[in-house]
Amino acid sequence: MLPDPTVPASLLAVLELVRGNFTTPTFRTFAALVMGLIAQTGRCTVTGMLTGAGLTRLWSHDRAHAFFSRARWNPDILGISLSHLVVRRLLPEGAVLTVAVDDSLFKRRGKKVFGAAWQHDGAARGPKPVGRGTCFVVAGLVVELPFLARPVCLPVMARLWRPRQEQSKVDIAASMIRFLAACHHGRRIHVVADAAYHGKALRDLPATCTFTTRLPVSAVLYDLAPPRTGKRGRPALKGARLGTAKDLAATAAFTSFEVTRYQRTDTVHLAAITCLWYGSFHTAAVRVILLRDEDTCSGYDLALVTTDLTTPAPGLITRYAWRWSIEVTFAEARDLLGAGQAHSRTRHAVERTVPFGLYCYTITVVWYALHGHQPSDATDRRERAPWYTTKTDPSVSDMVAKLRRVIIAARFLPTHPGQPTPTEIRAVQQAWATASPDYAA
Repeated sequence: MLPDPTVPASLLAVLELVRGNFTTPTFRTFAALVMGLIAQTGRCTVTGMLTGAGLTRLWSHDRAHAFFSRARWNPDILGISLSHLVVRRLLPEGAVLTVAVDDSLFKRRGKKVFGAAWQHDGAARGPKPVGRGTCFVVAGLVVELPFLARPVCLPVMARLWRPRQEQSKVDIAASMIRFLAACHHGRRIHVVADAAYHGKALRDLPATCTFTTRLPVSAVLYDLAPPRTGKRGRPALKGARLGTAKDLAATAAFTSFEVTRYQRTDTVHLAAITCLWYGSFHTAAVRVILLRDEDTCSGYDLALVTTDLTTPAPGLITRYAWRWSIEVTFAEARDLLGAGQAHSRTRHAVERTVPFGLYCYTITVVWYALHGHQPSDATDRRERAPWYTTKTDPSVSDMVAKLRRVIIAARFLPTHPGQPTPTEIRAVQQAWATASPDYAA
């Protein structure tokens, strides 16, 4: 039975792959709210999702609110299901996973909003980067799609962080990474994060995970522990003090490389030093990568620290540059899909509405990659907006607009308002079965 007569067959085929996270009634509500959030061009509140789905006169608004506040589904498990969908459909078989981790503040007012507080807001305008709202730590899979020149970050986990609580942002990030690694058992995972993510919580990551972040200017580095002397007493855990990244750059030997970052190839000077960052990673060996731009003669322009001891330095620079894609995702999820606009107040609702909005971003990109992309999309966009003279790739805005057109068209089919025909449903199911034997089973 279809979850709602207005859901297009192609979108329904994507949502069916995460159906196991819901009961049958809850899945009907989930599918309708996903469609409503994507189709809504106004405020994306919970009732706004009902308006976008065209259900304001058919469903009580309490049904939509209950989905977030009382229904029995877990946003972490739903995100893991989406991660498997992304890995199986958008990545080559056996590919290494790149995961970007960061946090973002979603502004909220009201004294009774669970978890809302005045805190740091990196996206704030003005001299003071402070805002009131709820902060979520987000993990997203960074993927390269054949029709895009830049990598795109697809959120697959998001957890609420509250100030002055026992868990820090780094603790939450480490917990999510361990959970993600357990659910993708045996697969290599490279995690990238900004300079705020370092500390003791990252010492116990699985062996299949590496972690790369920006090295703080005040971090003190040490040489590797010397060999045992055979004398009595505890052996030394670290070697001689090497100093900060500035001290290393003064004596390091730099070599020229070409690196690809931010859709361009540059010549830079790199130096790699294997050492210990005892304060954060204790006795685990790390590599510090120092980068000088071509016109820099002393010091360094970028310092990275990574637990990946095998990837060449240019590859690590490219991987860290991919981290910026999660910042783009935050901006697009807010502006295009209204993530964070829901006026929820209770704990369950607050912890679910923002992940739901971020997951809708992932669902939209997956839908477009599997069912919506046409080679002429960028050309058609240039014809409608001739001022985009250099546009060669579809943007996420184009993806959302195309899915909205599909949703609108589904509501005006001649057979029945919005109901996919049996032929359309069978065609989508046969396409999935051909692409994946597991789906047919």
